[in-house]
Amino acid sequence: MSQYDVLIIGGGAAGLSAALVLARARRRVAVIDAGAPRNAPAAHMYGFLSRDGLAPHDLLAIGRAEVGGYGGRLIDGRVTGITHDPGTGLQVRLADGPPLSTRRVLIATGLRDELPDIPGVRERWGRDLLHCPYCHGYEVRDQPLAVLGGTPDAVGHAQLVRQWSADVVLFPHVDVLTADQRHQLTARAIGIVDGPVRRLDVDDDRLTGVELADGRIIRRTAVFVRPRLVPNNDLLVGLGCAVDDHGWAVTGPFGRTTTPGVWVAGNAANPRAQVITAAGEGSAAAIALNADLVDDDIRVAVQHHLSTTRP
Repeated sequence: MSQYDVLIIGGGAAGLSAALVLARARRRVAVIDAGAPRNAPAAHMYGFLSRDGLAPHDLLAIGRAEVGGYGGRLIDGRVTGITHDPGTGLQVRLADGPPLSTRRVLIATGLRDELPDIPGVRERWGRDLLHCPYCHGYEVRDQPLAVLGGTPDAVGHAQLVRQWSADVVLFPHVDVLTADQRHQLTARAIGIVDGPVRRLDVDDDRLTGVELADGRIIRRTAVFVRPRLVPNNDLLVGLGCAVDDHGWAVTGPFGRTTTPGVWVAGNAANPRAQVITAAGEGSAAAIALNADLVDDDIRVAVQHHLSTTRP
């Protein structure tokens, strides 16, 4: 018999939400988390109904307590690999600790943000260098804002940020804008400041502007950037799960991957998922996982019944 029905890799919103549903379904479930959430630099999260403005680490603490209250196990550790085990289903290896066996695995390892290599960018990330206007745009509304180019879809990002302020400037940085892009930006009164960016200007631990290579400093109070989003897919790839050309897992309904027994939820499969979206995906995956386990339970029960009732 497997030690666990489901092992969840990743203890963010998706993983904890899935664990809560499965624990309440009386499944043997554990969450293994390495303790490096993507939104750790952010002081607050927004747009989560009933949790608007809560600190991300507080949400995780509440979630961990809820999962533990239903008997779910929480394991602080890093998964180094997952292999198929003919006897139990899957075996999960940890960097520190004995391997764990499980019938199913849910991967909720999220993604990582690849940011422009500009001084100040990483230091201000999640503070006044922002990614998602739906998450933080309201908090910097009507302020002088910037959008940093050199990353995918920076022009579209500037057009989106314009919803929150009439004073938006796009710094193309190393990008070359087309005539149509310039026309569209100008039509919506979005400023364009050409030239490579040298660094973010910071004073007294607050972002005050964007400095260009020629020495100009354009005063801004917050900067938006759209980083390259890279899935943390090593475990999925190692299990043979199909991924698309950009590395995102190919999934069926509710996060079922192409590898039997392996499911995925949250930013590990959906780069657009906000915290509330990831939590919902975790819940949906858990319900589908439990249904899959019930089918398995039926098959085993029928086999056992036949073997004990045959003359």
